[in-house]
Amino acid sequence: MRKGGEAAMTDSVAAILVAAGRGERAGFSAEGPKQYRTIGERAVLAHTLGVFRSHPRISDIVVVIHADDGQLCENALGPLAERVHLVTGGAERQNSVRCGLEFLADLAQAPRSVLIHDAVRPFVDHATIDRVIDAATTHGGAIPAVPIADTIKRAAEDRTIAATVPRAGLFGAQTPQGFRFAAIRAAHEDAARSGRSDFTDDASIAEWAGTKVVLVEGAAGNVKLTTREDVAAAHERLKRRVPMIDVRTGNGYDVHRLVEGDHVTLCGVKIPHDRRLDGHSDADVGLHALTDALLATCGAGDIGDHFPPSDPQWRGAASHIFVEKAVAIVTAKGGRIMNADVSLICEAPKIAPHREAMRQAIAGITGLSLDRVSVKATTNEAIGFVGRREGIAAIATVSVVYGEIA
Repeated sequence: MRKGGEAAMTDSVAAILVAAGRGERAGFSAEGPKQYRTIGERAVLAHTLGVFRSHPRISDIVVVIHADDGQLCENALGPLAERVHLVTGGAERQNSVRCGLEFLADLAQAPRSVLIHDAVRPFVDHATIDRVIDAATTHGGAIPAVPIADTIKRAAEDRTIAATVPRAGLFGAQTPQGFRFAAIRAAHEDAARSGRSDFTDDASIAEWAGTKVVLVEGAAGNVKLTTREDVAAAHERLKRRVPMIDVRTGNGYDVHRLVEGDHVTLCGVKIPHDRRLDGHSDADVGLHALTDALLATCGAGDIGDHFPPSDPQWRGAASHIFVEKAVAIVTAKGGRIMNADVSLICEAPKIAPHREAMRQAIAGITGLSLDRVSVKATTNEAIGFVGRREGIAAIATVSVVYGEIA
């Protein structure tokens, strides 16, 4: 139960980045918390957030910070701070996670699953995240882990060896740790009511509450930055990596048949014609293809997922609405649209007289300058359904930059 009632659930996956620690255990207090230390020209937290923001299966991201770190966090994240949920945490990690879970519960639609990740693990990769999401969805809980390679010794109080611990079956736990949202939230609430604050990770809370938690393959590079040496090593590691710009190309295709009418709408421009395009909306094939191309750059499905033709509210709707929604989704994922190219395939009407108006319409919807928008047209040489003037088709291609990846 959420505060004040039942939370609506979606099939989405949210992430909580735990960044409220002080770093005092490792002697960072004089230099500031380690999640804000610079490695590879960006704060540790910014590197970690970048991995999760670029993952196509993750929707809401909550960054839990210390009450004193608001300005530090904004400085570290820059414009990205406005694209995540910043939540104040508690005195202990366990309390901070619970604050993040409570925030997600109070959203209009709570996620189905949640990933909980240490903000000071900046080298987690998408493959590890995928394994955790898949296993948590199937089993209820999952964590990445790596087999213990070193010989383990148990020490006595005087630091002499008391025993050698067999390492068979021993694993080192990593994050993100993934769970069905309702179950891990209930487990944290039960732990708080029971006065338990001694759990070392979220999996141990889930185990205590009776949730099945499975191990998935972790990654040796997914290290937690704990000491000054760790931070220095991370900085050197990033210096050796050549950063790449995360540029993604999306492609979209649409076709609508022609029926009796008096105009067609193409790329946002109404053109007099002896026929019209048949469709649930205004059947603007150019903007429909452009919508799909934009959604493709961040794995956000297609136009039918967001605007199903079975929904009467879209009957006769202007297709610029669809493109605007796709632009909002891309922007929320951290994307910056770089260009848009639409090719219209039809025998008639003539596109050339209307090309500039179409370019201007697309530029206005996407926020692009005119020189980054292209509209082209070709016939089908009287071949096929287009050649027989039974329909009009469109192909759209866009490029979107989602930031820098290492």
